Amino acid sequence: MPAELEQTLSMLSAHRSVLGYILLSRGEQVSIIRHSGVVFEGDQGKKYAAVIRRIVESVQTGLEEDSIRFMRIRTKRHELMISPDQRYLLAVLHDPAI
Repeated sequence: MPAELEQTLSMLSAHRSVLGYILLSRGEQVSIIRHSGVVFEGDQGKKYAAVIRRIVESVQTGLEEDSIRFMRIRTKRHELMISPDQRYLLAVLHDPAI
């Protein structure tokens, strides 16, 4: 994993509002490369991975000529920030109330 990515993941983990992050590979099959936080463990993490991938693919399909750089999805309790790259999908879940 590139040093720049390692540094970014360390900085994200240090924020107190961050509940966790999940780093996915961008390939035919969703694979979790790394995660932090209880919310992304086990089957729950696999569900989040599949949903994140579907969201990015759906939006990307609608924007045929442009590529997504950053997405922010807010619910009543949490905010999911997604940063797609050519090789990775990084999603961070945080509590905006903190």
